[in-house]
Amino acid sequence: MVLFTLLGVCLIGVAVALNVSWILLNWRRIVPLALGIPFFLLLIAGVALNTIFLVREVRTNERQDAFLSAVTHELKTPVTSIRLYLETLQRRNLDEAQRHEFYRRMMEDSDRLLATVEQVLKAGEVGQRARSHVRAPVEMRGLAEECIRTTLLRHHLEESAITLEVEETPLPMLVRGDREELQTALLNILNNAVKYSPNGVVMRVALSVEHDAWVRVSVTDQGIGIPPAHLKRIFRRFYRVPTRSVLRNKGTGLGLYLVRTIARQHGGDAVAESPGEGHGATIRLELPRILTPVRDQD
Repeated sequence: MVLFTLLGVCLIGVAVALNVSWILLNWRRIVPLALGIPFFLLLIAGVALNTIFLVREVRTNERQDAFLSAVTHELKTPVTSIRLYLETLQRRNLDEAQRHEFYRRMMEDSDRLLATVEQVLKAGEVGQRARSHVRAPVEMRGLAEECIRTTLLRHHLEESAITLEVEETPLPMLVRGDREELQTALLNILNNAVKYSPNGVVMRVALSVEHDAWVRVSVTDQGIGIPPAHLKRIFRRFYRVPTRSVLRNKGTGLGLYLVRTIARQHGGDAVAESPGEGHGATIRLELPRILTPVRDQD
């Protein structure tokens, strides 16, 4: 990437020098100036665009390589673990307590394996369509409570680890969309917050209605935080913040990409906020609220 950037800068510099020389040599002749200046401007613009596209392609390839490495690790590690436990059960006579412990760990590894596969499949699925086709009323408070319970069970957390705060409002927190996909988005946010809280999970989930037209779900953690320069990039496919604290945790780089893609397919958006590294982060999911009352269909 550095090589392509330097090459592009050098070529642009050469084109600018040639353009200036052309103007100095032909400043009294109108026709050469009228033809030469636009030509050199187009040449400079073409070189600049080509350099930008090359740099983006290199970055995309790097992210894809990192994604393949991460997915390989995420798939290989639980499979190796399950195989090891099965070989131990096959070769040794273990008491009932040990057998149950092995079964529990194999179930956890299989859940991890299934979660990775589902995330990759879901990323390919949501990326191929413009909007979600299933439209039904979804009550966001109930969905948030369900996702919090799932996260607590999945990561073996105490109930006090995640606090739910719901704004007192007479307005119903109903959105129209696919409940399963909205659940995927919210679970990804919660799982990310747990994953990047190495010193203990302290999380706050806040639900509110903004300007009577939007339902906002904010998930705030006290984890490793996000550098300001990466707050927008973390929603790109395969993107992972290139810091030691992040790269220490394996991941596919698809979680927050799914969050934003699902939110936008539902007419909303997802944004990130963080005071910086070591100071936690907040991920906000905003979805359009159903403004008209939902009538029961006969």
